Amino acid sequence: MPTTNTTAKDIFCPRCAKHYDITAVLTLCECGAPLLVDYDYEKASSVIDREKLKGRTANMWRYLEVLPVFDCDNVATLGEGGTQLLVSKTIGPELGMPDLFLKDETTNPTGSFKARGLAMAVSRARELGLKKLIIPTAGNAGSALAAYAARAGLECKIIMPRDVPGPFLVDAKYHGAQIELVDGTIKDCGERATDLVKNEGWFSAATLKEPYRIEGKKTMGYELAEDFNFELPDVIIYPTGGGTGLIGMWKAFDEMERMGWIGSFRPKMVSVQAEGCAPIPRAYEEGLDYAPVWEDPHTLAAGLRVPGAVGDFLMLEAVRKSGGTAVAVSDNDLMMDTKELSAKEGIFSSPEGGATLTCLKMLLNDGFVKPDERVVLFITGSGYKYLDVMQEWDEEHSA
Repeated sequence: MPTTNTTAKDIFCPRCAKHYDITAVLTLCECGAPLLVDYDYEKASSVIDREKLKGRTANMWRYLEVLPVFDCDNVATLGEGGTQLLVSKTIGPELGMPDLFLKDETTNPTGSFKARGLAMAVSRARELGLKKLIIPTAGNAGSALAAYAARAGLECKIIMPRDVPGPFLVDAKYHGAQIELVDGTIKDCGERATDLVKNEGWFSAATLKEPYRIEGKKTMGYELAEDFNFELPDVIIYPTGGGTGLIGMWKAFDEMERMGWIGSFRPKMVSVQAEGCAPIPRAYEEGLDYAPVWEDPHTLAAGLRVPGAVGDFLMLEAVRKSGGTAVAVSDNDLMMDTKELSAKEGIFSSPEGGATLTCLKMLLNDGFVKPDERVVLFITGSGYKYLDVMQEWDEEHSA
């Protein structure tokens, strides 16, 4: 067997500290919390160091020693990761910010950061002998699962809200996925997926309902560290629905410190959501450790329309421990800033990416972010999946 040098050793619960066998097929902990992969960091520091990364292929599998795949033949890849960190050429100078950066995840396969998580989840599913994968999704995660399931030769079923932007449907169909549309939000899709898992034998790749999507997402944190020569930025502004990316980067920073790659400094982690669906900002403001489900969620940024997240306590913990914050922005502002990213930086972003620019302006205005700080905005997905949404919004606002 062509083995990897992975140092993955077991699975643990960040809430109750229970450990599980990494060879088992796992979902949530017995206590209901998400499960995370643990590594032998002493061993990891001896088999990989920062210098060994130089010359490796610029994708997320360059960090294979701290990723949970044991057999190289099980890796399902389309070249995900290794995305560009771009210095802002126009918006930053206009805001008086010489160190404003844009992490452009739109260049991933299927057009979003979801490629990282689903490439890992599908690779690990194949390694564990799973054949049928199902996912509730607002769009991008479904596109990614469909593509990687096709790559791996696995069966795939996608449950989406009926009002999902049209390109997501076309994308998933062309990748051969079975599609079911549900009235309501991703929460309703999740309930339907749970029924199908129980009754038809599917395995759920839903956000943080299995331990491996986060392992793909955490590679964004490793890449940022490399991009800045292992001196982390001052602030990271991240659009959060289920929050796997934010939690994953926070995990990556801890892992790198344990391997001796970085010190104890952490960026302020900022979670941005839409005013029409803002459970994390509300919980943050109210001092809660968990985020109650948001009633009647609505926003044009489909990826932010997540009324309740199983990893809510992990998001809030990362935000608070880092000295960060959680912000809600209006649909009108985030759409205007999505256009500004295109017109001034050349990045055709999804509305979620526009929300990070809106958030930055708000935080600059109230003094939370200083103009001389090094700030990274995560542009998590491409605007091409939202063409119908954008056209309709433009028509309404040009009248």
